[in-house]
Amino acid sequence: MNEKTFTIIAESGIHARPATLLVQAASKFDADINLEYKGKQVNLKSIMGVMSLGIPKDATIKVMAEGSDAAQAVEALEEVLKKENLA
Repeated sequence: MNEKTFTIIAESGIHARPATLLVQAASKFDADINLEYKGKQVNLKSIMGVMSLGIPKDATIKVMAEGSDAAQAVEALEEVLKKENLA
């Protein structure tokens, strides 16, 4: 299992547009990818799951991936979070 923790720096947190970008990035991988916030885990390939977490600014989230391309998946999601100034 690969995992990485991030702190959200975007003023509006993870709202619809960045959530869509994260889901699109996660969906390119075969690995099972989950997003954890406040002890609740959701499938990062599910836009409804990600939106249901209501992640605000200054939140600490964890991206976890398990599978053959888990390391690449976490790396790609980290790139999206940084590129979009989310974390």
